[in-house]
Amino acid sequence: MLVAAAVCPCPPLLVPEVAAGAAPELDAARTACTDALGVLAAARPDLLVVLGPAEQSWRGTHPEGTAGSFRGFGVELDVRLGADKGAASGRALPPSLAVAAWLLERTGWADAPIEGLGVGEPLAAERCIETGREIAARAGRVALLVMGDASACRTLKSPGYLDERAAPFDAEVARALGAADVAALEALDAELAYELKVSGRAPWQVLAGAAEGAGLDGRLLYDDAPYGVGYVVATWS
Repeated sequence: MLVAAAVCPCPPLLVPEVAAGAAPELDAARTACTDALGVLAAARPDLLVVLGPAEQSWRGTHPEGTAGSFRGFGVELDVRLGADKGAASGRALPPSLAVAAWLLERTGWADAPIEGLGVGEPLAAERCIETGREIAARAGRVALLVMGDASACRTLKSPGYLDERAAPFDAEVARALGAADVAALEALDAELAYELKVSGRAPWQVLAGAAEGAGLDGRLLYDDAPYGVGYVVATWS
């Protein structure tokens, strides 16, 4: 059963070494993420599943101990998803899960076994929801760390340029995540999310499936678009 969840954005810029001189601009987001992970630890889960968007070669499960790197972003920084238990598959973590691993290392996570899951952006809502239900049934007390960004079309300088639909979409996402509104997340428009370059839609819908019937309360910790991309931090407990 799902007992807690933390929702965090996944830009590599969240890692100060990657952001370099621009690092202070995301200090508030980093603090919110740290607070969100504290909620996961307080829930004393039997299993932590970390999920985030992933391209084709990175999709599927990533066992505890899987390594990741930010070398592709010009930084000699390596991370690992939890303890090295010799079970890693040889595949590296996708960038979203590398950011999650960095957050977990930063907060000293040692509260439960970890498993990673790379989720494909095109995954249909129904399959996302079913995947969430399957995850929630994996242990008596399951926690989720859900990585993903909202729209990349919030301003003229956004990666996806300005789209007038982006701000309303992100506002509804922030409301739903802050209120633990399972039905609203399950009903997110996948096609619109794709057009708005949203990376978090599928992971959020996995969360919604996992939370069905759990009766969790939500809290919104951060909601901003400092680089024209929507970043949301929320907790469910």
